[in-house]
Amino acid sequence: MKMIMAVVQDQDSNRLSNALMDHNFRSTKLASTGGFLKSGNTTFLIGVDDIRVEKALQVIRDNCKSRDQMVAPVSPMGGNADSYVPYPVEVEVGGATVFVLPVEQFHHF
Repeated sequence: MKMIMAVVQDQDSNRLSNALMDHNFRSTKLASTGGFLKSGNTTFLIGVDDIRVEKALQVIRDNCKSRDQMVAPVSPMGGNADSYVPYPVEVEVGGATVFVLPVEQFHHF
């Protein structure tokens, strides 16, 4: 058994949640915040049998696409102002950051 932790952009979270349910994957959604853009993310915890890991990864891949977006950088309060860019920049957002971890034990009470 594996634990898949998938961090996705909030914009993709409802679509991914529905797709996981459609493919009979149970998941837990957690609100999270990204460190780089300080924007909202959703972290999915998905317990998966070893033989279904690739299918779960494909569902995530199909529903979490990266895209370019203009963002206004956050001012470095108390930080190094030399590297601060005061105008919007285009960055790639979306997609998913996924961790697949081994599960030693699983209990459902």
